[in-house]
Amino acid sequence: MGTGLGLGFFLLPAGGALSLTGVITGNGTLIGLSWIMWLLGVLLLFARRDRRPASPEALAAAAAAGDARAVRRLRTLALAARGEGRPRAAERMLRQAAEAGDVESMWELGRLVQERDGTVAAEPWFRMAAGHGHVVAKRLFREGGTLDPDGTEPL
Repeated sequence: MGTGLGLGFFLLPAGGALSLTGVITGNGTLIGLSWIMWLLGVLLLFARRDRRPASPEALAAAAAAGDARAVRRLRTLALAARGEGRPRAAERMLRQAAEAGDVESMWELGRLVQERDGTVAAEPWFRMAAGHGHVVAKRLFREGGTLDPDGTEPL
C-alpha cells in the first residue's frame, strides 16, 4: 500500500471524527477542517486507484538494487503465486528476494522446496535463513549444525 493510499484511508475516518466533534461542540472551524480532510482523502484515493502494481521483473530489478520495499512486495507476490498454485513463479520470485537478502524469503523458499523435494533438499535454504537470524529456522539445527527436522534439540 502506497503512502498516498494509506493516508487517504486515514483521512476519511479522521475527517468524520473531526466533523462529529465539530457538530457536538458547535465548532464551525472543526466542521470546515473535516471537509478539507475528506476532500484530501478522496483525492488521494482516486489519484492512486489507476496505479498498476509493479511487475515481478521490475520488483526483482529494484530488489537487486537494494530497495527493501521492492523485496517485501516481491515476497508478497511470490506467496500469492504459491497460494494460487503457481509454485514455479513463486520459487523464482522467492529466489530473487532471497538473493537480495530477505531472510523471510529464504525461509519461505525452504518451505516451498521442502514441500516439493523434502527436507534434505530444503536444508540449504533453512540453513541460510537460520544463519541470518530467522528464529524458526534456527530451531531446525542441533548443536554442531546438524539438521533436526522436529526441532527438539535446537541450537
